[in-house]
Amino acid sequence: MAQGNSYRKIVFMWSFDSGHVPPAIEDKAPMPKQRLLIKGGKVVNDDQSVEADVYVEDGIVQQVGPNLNLEPHTGLTVLDATDKLVIPGGIDTHTHMQFPFMGSKSKDDFYTGTKAAVAGGTTMIIDFAIPQKGSSLIEAFDLWKSWADPKVCCDYALHVAVTWWSNKVKEEMKSLAENKGVNSFKMFMAYKDVYMLNDEELYAAFSYCRELGAVAQVHAENGDLIAQNSKKLLSMGITGPEGHILSRPEEVEAEATQRAITIANAVNCPLFVVHVMSKSAARVLANARREGKVVYGETIAACLGTDGTNYWNKDWAHAAAHVMGPPLRPDPSTPDFLMNLLANADLSVTATDHCTFDICQKALGKDDFTKIPNGVNGVEDRMSVVWEKGVHSGKMDENRFVAVTSTNAAKIFNLYPKKGRIAVGSDADIVIWDPKATRTISAKTHHQANDFNIFEGMVCHGVCVATVSRGKVVYEGGVFNVTAGEGKYVSRPPFPPYVYKRVRQREKVCQPVPVKRAPYTGLVSTTPITPK
Repeated sequence: MAQGNSYRKIVFMWSFDSGHVPPAIEDKAPMPKQRLLIKGGKVVNDDQSVEADVYVEDGIVQQVGPNLNLEPHTGLTVLDATDKLVIPGGIDTHTHMQFPFMGSKSKDDFYTGTKAAVAGGTTMIIDFAIPQKGSSLIEAFDLWKSWADPKVCCDYALHVAVTWWSNKVKEEMKSLAENKGVNSFKMFMAYKDVYMLNDEELYAAFSYCRELGAVAQVHAENGDLIAQNSKKLLSMGITGPEGHILSRPEEVEAEATQRAITIANAVNCPLFVVHVMSKSAARVLANARREGKVVYGETIAACLGTDGTNYWNKDWAHAAAHVMGPPLRPDPSTPDFLMNLLANADLSVTATDHCTFDICQKALGKDDFTKIPNGVNGVEDRMSVVWEKGVHSGKMDENRFVAVTSTNAAKIFNLYPKKGRIAVGSDADIVIWDPKATRTISAKTHHQANDFNIFEGMVCHGVCVATVSRGKVVYEGGVFNVTAGEGKYVSRPPFPPYVYKRVRQREKVCQPVPVKRAPYTGLVSTTPITPK
């Protein structure tokens, strides 16, 4: 239970008994369906914090300013945010709800997953539509959307994975970008023979992402090395969860990260590296950014809040519950290192890779670590974990917190300023955040569907006390007011300016040109070359 200042919600209504008479309906324009006033808080965006009230009509922010006094009070909901922060709702750029994967399906569907999200202060997720090799990207998109639309409690979008390459894939990528609002495509360098692309295919996919104005995403691990390492470990009798991390050491992630950045840079394609999990991979990405490459790094709550020493736990179920790809790193200094890079902008975004499996599902790999379904929780916990490890620790301020949990994601994926900011005209996806309150994370009290929480027992400063989605209070003081299907699919236009301004300018001024020289007029060898 969160502890801290009491939280109050007041609804003002006209009362005939009080002597007030409502104005005649025929004399007034119809009142908005939803009116909300957030009073007395500090509005925190990525660039500034100001003491201000926020007024919302029908899901859109209409006014931001001090001491707003709205008339009439009819149907006006007032939220008291005194001594609290009013921040843009979180955007989780990496989730896998009801994902069919490794012989099972992730436990949280789009209802339980988004319900848990709003409890933690996240008001939008971006999930992944992932076709099997040889299957249609458009059909995968339509399938995932059919799962999500009737269930989501908050807004969502879909990345689409490119798991094979052909002219048909190109045509479908173009259709998705032009007709379905998809501006990001994910390529896998891991999961050999399932999702993995080779370097030539990556080059082609990145090139076409650039042509479409999309953001190329990559899961960066060397799938060939993982496959060989796994065979070797199993032959040695190592079958438990420790085999998962031993088969995927840091250098496997770092090498693939360097390779992906090199290929993307060769075709002037902006790159978004998902779930940066290790110090070595993070260093590769940070160095690339300092060299001027257009690359963004996403790290996740799991590797900021815990580490890979759990893979050696004597309790098989505990160890298996932490299995994910790439794995958590056993170096206990990793979470602190990644948070520092996140604070100083070497890393750009926090997400979760939320993909929950309960212990019975994990037990599919009880005799073979390669069959343990990969995935952990986080969609409800991310905001508090980042606040605790980032802001409460003194590594980042409240504005950087907003940037890495919401605004940067909105900018990279062309949702800004409708999302990721509290300003006139923005969507009213808003969280009232109590920086002084604490909560203890536990599977016994969380709203995620799985039976284990990798952050079990962590005490977090910083608690979401109310969540507003599209102007509706969907979570307040532990009580939900959600409706399945009330969230909306959000289209994302191509060529996000935050990403593509530099890319387009480089195309204008950084193209190679031939050297002007006199033609060669000397002798040319006529000696035939005999193949060996």
